[in-house]
Amino acid sequence: MFPARFRYEAPHSLDEAISLLRDGGDYVKVLAGGQSLVPMMKLRFATPDMLVDINDVPGLAYHRTDPDGTLRIGALCRHADLEFSSLLPGTQPTMAAAAPLVADPLVRNRGTLVGSLCHADPQGDWASVMLALGGSVIAQGPAGRRAIPLAEFVTGPFENTLGHDEIAVEAVVPKALGTRAGGYLKLERRVGDFATVGTAVAIETSGGTVVRAGIALTGVGGSTIAATDAAAALAGKPLSADSIAEAAELAASAAQPKTDHRGTAEYKRHLVRVFVSRILGGSLSSTTGSSTTGSSATGAAAERAA
Repeated sequence: MFPARFRYEAPHSLDEAISLLRDGGDYVKVLAGGQSLVPMMKLRFATPDMLVDINDVPGLAYHRTDPDGTLRIGALCRHADLEFSSLLPGTQPTMAAAAPLVADPLVRNRGTLVGSLCHADPQGDWASVMLALGGSVIAQGPAGRRAIPLAEFVTGPFENTLGHDEIAVEAVVPKALGTRAGGYLKLERRVGDFATVGTAVAIETSGGTVVRAGIALTGVGGSTIAATDAAAALAGKPLSADSIAEAAELAASAAQPKTDHRGTAEYKRHLVRVFVSRILGGSLSSTTGSSTTGSSATGAAAERAA
């Protein structure tokens, strides 16, 4: 099937792009990587009147750290840029673990983290990672810029809070309050398939105490799920076998899976429990010098672990 007829514009500045969004009609979409939008257009699940391609807009293809440790990711930063980044492994273990697990190499070469967040697919990996990290999205429109916490940015399946004349120009991960640890684990039947379950865990420790914690779940509900009770069970105390077990159980309780061809609801809750335990167990072991903090697994390897 071919897409419905649409107008195509390729602006050379953000101001021009925002003007096109403001004046372009009832249904205008922004194209960055296009790895979700273009297939939807081909199937006519999306039929925009106009497509605004921002790939010629300069200054958006970056990921960098501010002097205070805040991580900034531009709207044209590709998944592959993060997968092969030299910046993330030492500072962002959860992101470093997730980057190679996003879709497949073809998608990673063109798709973008910011575009994935805007798409708001419940199966999206980056939404869980950014939610666990307490991240936010920077939107720019005629009135200037505003920061939207990811917990408020995604409002439901394939829905976000961007105004019709706003562009998501950047994703932000706040500076760490302590030493970061964590990871991302995902079970998929084959590379590039939708996740049966994905689990993002991010903790920050100082003086042996967890000072910030985030746990978020992919593919086990109608939207990305923040397991806030599970994270609260970790914060303010040393990481221990007991706190890990409690957090894993609370995360499984937060999941809202449905039985389908990928597994039963109880099986998916079990995977959440196992993945949270494994990631946190690796973080606990790393404090004693016997393991690393970044965790990732897919397919048969993850299933064997479960």
